[in-house]
Amino acid sequence: MAGLPLSFAEPMLLLGLLSLPVLWWVLRVMPPRPRRLEFPPTRLLFDIAPREETPARTPWWLTALRLMAAALVILAAAGPVWNPQTGLAAATRAPLVILLDDGWSAASSWDIRIKAADELVAKADNDRRGVALIPLSEPARDITMMTGGTARVTLRQFVPKPYSIERVETLPAIERFLKATGDCEIAWLSDGVDTGRGQEFVEGLTKTIADRSLTIFEGGTPAPLALAGAENAAANMAVKVLRRDGGAIAGVVRALDQKGSPIGEARYAFAPQLRETEAAFDLPVELRNDIARLEIAGERSAGAVQLLDKRWRRRAIGIVSGSTSDTAQPLLASTFYLTRALAPFADVRLGDRGAPQQVITQFLDQKLPMIVLADVGTLSPEIRERISGWIAQGGVLVRFAGPHLAQADDDLVPVKLRHGGRSLGGSLTWEKPQHLAAFTAEGPFSGLGVPKDVTVTRQVLAEPDSVLATKTWATLEDGTPLVTGEHRGKGIVSLFHVSADMRWSDLPMSGTFVEMLRRIVDMSGYTSRPGAGVAGEATAEMVAPLHTLDGFGAFGPPPSTAKPLQADFRDRATPDHPPGFYGPADGPLAVNTLAAADRIAPIDTSPLRGQRASYSNAEPRDLRGMLLSGSLALFLIDATIVALLGVGIASLLRRRTAAAALAFVLIAPGILATSRQARAENDDFAIKATSQTRLAYVVTGNADVDSIVQAGMAGLTLFLAQRTALETGDPVGVDPAHDELAFFPLIYWPVVPGAAKPPQDAINRIDAYMKQGGTVLFDTRDAIEAAPGDGGAAQTPAMLALRNILSSLEVPELEPVPREHVLTKTFYLLRDFPGRFVSGQTWVEVLPRGEEEEDASRPARGGDGVSPIIITSNDLAGAWAIRPDGQPMLPLTPGEPRQREFAFRSGVNVVMYTLTGNYKADLVHAPALIERLGQ
Repeated sequence: MAGLPLSFAEPMLLLGLLSLPVLWWVLRVMPPRPRRLEFPPTRLLFDIAPREETPARTPWWLTALRLMAAALVILAAAGPVWNPQTGLAAATRAPLVILLDDGWSAASSWDIRIKAADELVAKADNDRRGVALIPLSEPARDITMMTGGTARVTLRQFVPKPYSIERVETLPAIERFLKATGDCEIAWLSDGVDTGRGQEFVEGLTKTIADRSLTIFEGGTPAPLALAGAENAAANMAVKVLRRDGGAIAGVVRALDQKGSPIGEARYAFAPQLRETEAAFDLPVELRNDIARLEIAGERSAGAVQLLDKRWRRRAIGIVSGSTSDTAQPLLASTFYLTRALAPFADVRLGDRGAPQQVITQFLDQKLPMIVLADVGTLSPEIRERISGWIAQGGVLVRFAGPHLAQADDDLVPVKLRHGGRSLGGSLTWEKPQHLAAFTAEGPFSGLGVPKDVTVTRQVLAEPDSVLATKTWATLEDGTPLVTGEHRGKGIVSLFHVSADMRWSDLPMSGTFVEMLRRIVDMSGYTSRPGAGVAGEATAEMVAPLHTLDGFGAFGPPPSTAKPLQADFRDRATPDHPPGFYGPADGPLAVNTLAAADRIAPIDTSPLRGQRASYSNAEPRDLRGMLLSGSLALFLIDATIVALLGVGIASLLRRRTAAAALAFVLIAPGILATSRQARAENDDFAIKATSQTRLAYVVTGNADVDSIVQAGMAGLTLFLAQRTALETGDPVGVDPAHDELAFFPLIYWPVVPGAAKPPQDAINRIDAYMKQGGTVLFDTRDAIEAAPGDGGAAQTPAMLALRNILSSLEVPELEPVPREHVLTKTFYLLRDFPGRFVSGQTWVEVLPRGEEEEDASRPARGGDGVSPIIITSNDLAGAWAIRPDGQPMLPLTPGEPRQREFAFRSGVNVVMYTLTGNYKADLVHAPALIERLGQ
């Protein structure tokens, strides 16, 4: 139905509603059943006089009740379905071809898209039609027709890609397949986003499908959000938040460091129809330099993540001028132009006081990563030696020419210089000022625009030799060098052959000057391999992928298709270079899904002729049962009323007592049904809990915590099935105040800071559960923030909440898990029990201490004495939590090798400990037994 998520399996049966007026007339004409009365003969004498009588009719309200019951029957017969499956109308036997957008922009609502595709495949499978699946991210993929069952299995293997897909590149393969297939039905599951060349794909698809049936799925899902263009400015860290379209929304961007720890949050807001906004982090520069990842809270896609590396750090850059300070004209000084050019992306430190060599010494002592020398001439041998060592360790030295440098003679320049200079009207004269030549594609300034209005009137010339061309980064139109540079050790030496002010060139006034300095600053911090190149910038080192993002924005190992890239890579992610970190762990290179200048827009599908359908996340619901039940209830009410009228108490129905009776007739079945439903729910819970061994967790009421814990317990259940012979059922969330706890061997209780103390009834149930052999694992999940308080006890909010819970429980004396405790060897041999964190301590009931040494070292009591309480702060469930695609839900801290594996092993040991008790306690005697066997 238009405007409602309602459809009918047999809509023609709705014509039966047209018979309701006729039925109304019939029911009104037919008199009600006559009443039976005692015959009084003498009464007839009083009614001898004839009079006209009107025959009795059925009351109008009873007629309306019957018509309502008949209407419900007709509607039920038509097969109504709420939230029906939208998609193709199965009016053909032609094969089904599904085009699937599977780039980063489809990831945030991936489950909904896969559900829609699965429904289409299921319908085609019922009709025994072939199915072809075409992911639009894989132009080289072989397109084959398959059965519905095979297609459903293949569909679940698809995952969104972490980069922007090029739909246009798949058109040739689609065209070849459609020519070979002939007639078919096509469904395009679009994400609605145009990241470039979208209209070209729509126009090409229009020609390719010709007259074939087409259904386009679009709408029904939130517009995907993305991040691009992060900039660490002088005042704050700002990042662009992008979307395709939509109304007014707001959200939060989170900042994380390299270990995944939060640093700060920044809010953003979109006005209606606005496609771009900004989130700014007002943090100290030291904290901003630690940011390694920006992400949109609640948005699961690689596009919603912006990774940052050393290039986004605001480096401290020292500027030293060899010219005499002119306080009368400060705006003409070289330091003014350099400061204005470097300030947008660096913290500039000026050496205004003292001799240049003293200022250089100060900057070297401060270990600045980059120093700019503007017309600094002769340097002492000691200073030159210190600068050379600083460059070899990774420092960047940028020098600008001037009268002092032209007369100097040192080796802290990339090329050998001629004494004197070349100027307009000099001995080495120009007829007119020289313009800049185009930057070479291989140099560090590749891609920068060449300003037409920039001219050079004087420069310092380089002595021509065999390596001059390899060290030239920029030239004038006559081929003479404008900028030269070379790599020395891990650092860089660069020279601008003009001054940093306006005396020799107007380059410092241009925006190109700012970008040239930005490129040089970006080059610092990355090692390069010396080699000959046309631009002389030394061939950049190739760096291999370290950690890459999947389509949902989660880190994982690099895929087998990921290839190394150059250390100066600046482009967006590609299939060969997925987003993530590349290179060494101590200084990786960040590759992002979107480049700084990328923007997204809605894709216009209006040129395509075909049906339009929307995605739906709601499950279809058949309404026939509900309508038939309602109809039956109305018929029962009608029969009751007729029976009452037939026995002569119709007058009661005209009074309040009749209304109360009728209300009781209507309400009583509901009360009885509710009572039966409550008993049935309790029985279902007991059957579910006892039919299979299950782990349980306490539902806290905090949606975020409960979802993570549920995913964590499910992950542990899966790990148990894969690594052990124990096959547990799905984990169960319990409320200690209402649910029976005796069914579960282990209950995981995540402690939420600030949560209210459970009611006493819940405390009593927990106390009884622990005394009857059950184990409760309390996890405060705060090891990363736990700091010892008075007496060595942690004072975190979660620990205070735990103490509030335990204050009403009879808790035994506790101790850290001893080295020989049976918990350390129930399945795996462990020494500690890490989770998301590794610094937390795990506590169990104190072991009994006997008089003899053997009794004192025994790790469990007789009778399978299992500790009724285990306390940790390592966030075990957070480490166990996995998403539906099998990837971890949360990062680890500090992310040690195999930390998540050992977290799962810790969970296995805890489960085995609660199930089997001390059956492995005798392992503590293994050394003595082996010694006896040796004797």
